[in-house]
Amino acid sequence: MSKPLPLLVSSTATSQALDAEEAVELAAAFKALGDPVRLRLLSLIAAHEGGEACVCDISGAFELTGPTISHHLKVLRTAGLVTSERRGTWVYYRARPEVIGQLADVLVPLGTPLASTCAPDDGGLPA
Repeated sequence: MSKPLPLLVSSTATSQALDAEEAVELAAAFKALGDPVRLRLLSLIAAHEGGEACVCDISGAFELTGPTISHHLKVLRTAGLVTSERRGTWVYYRARPEVIGQLADVLVPLGTPLASTCAPDDGGLPA
């Protein structure tokens, strides 16, 4: 039995379907999360106190080289899922809950459902 995935933030869902521009923007974030390493990185960052983690805190969780971790973090940053800030020799990453909330809105819409525009049929198979 699989357990339901918790949302990282609660959000107010939009009541309308995405337009083409919104879909393109959000698809980049979903694509970034389509890689298991990046999904796990975001989860590790968000799980740290304040939704912020030093690269030194998260890189040890993977059997990957530093440059590979840096590449995955850059993809998350480019997709707008995290921000980064250099402090001395370390870089700290912070999850962006407002972007994660937008993704959640697409997956769990809470607005009024769209009405069907299809004509009702008799429920039977074509003759």
